[in-house]
Amino acid sequence: MKKGCPDIALFMIPNVLSCRIVERINRFVVNIEIGGKIHKAHITNTGRLHEFLVRGRKGFCFETPSAIKTEFRLFAVEEKSLGALIDTQLQMKTFETAQRQGLIPWLKGAAFVRRNARLGGSLLDYLFDRKGNPVYLEVKSAVLREGKFAMYPDCPTLRGQRHVEELMHWVRKGGTAFILFVAALPYVVGFKLYKSADPRLFDLLEKAMDLGVQVKSLGIYFQPVDSFLYMYNPDLDVIIRGS
Repeated sequence: MKKGCPDIALFMIPNVLSCRIVERINRFVVNIEIGGKIHKAHITNTGRLHEFLVRGRKGFCFETPSAIKTEFRLFAVEEKSLGALIDTQLQMKTFETAQRQGLIPWLKGAAFVRRNARLGGSLLDYLFDRKGNPVYLEVKSAVLREGKFAMYPDCPTLRGQRHVEELMHWVRKGGTAFILFVAALPYVVGFKLYKSADPRLFDLLEKAMDLGVQVKSLGIYFQPVDSFLYMYNPDLDVIIRGS
């Protein structure tokens, strides 16, 4: 946590297994090795993840109940003796747990309404209510590292552009909106936008911030020692201009 506060354990992932990355098969499947045997594992993150899905790199997974195509789910990859949480569903669960426990200061006073809230032509991740006013929040996974910074995206994202445009339109009408970049890497000091991956998204985010869309970043990681997901900063520095 910031200002010398201890990191906060949010929840444990049971029955975690260590594995080794073999190769990515497609957007949703990667081959992993456990005990000398090759298995298929599901991944929820459709980003390129080139720096993580490297042959021989240590990962963390768990068995998937009633498996059809994959026996396991790969959710984290070793990073600085801890784990980068590449699993987007667990990233969102971590955020939800922290928000429910009142650990997100910039959402103080906001009550959860629902997930997958429609705004214009898009489904956004969350709708909250603050004193009778709707608050929309969209979450993006930032697991690309540049030194001490987490970055997003690692490839062009038309969906991301559309979400920013919807939130801009909402704020123009007087609404409140957030974009949250989950920095799911151990101990970064802030978030930057990876401009060269998607220049149009960069331009849109600059305009969105000028309009009043609030851009935030949350620092989390997986701890292999106790299998807990930890939050270490609910409000990382966000650097858009000059990225």
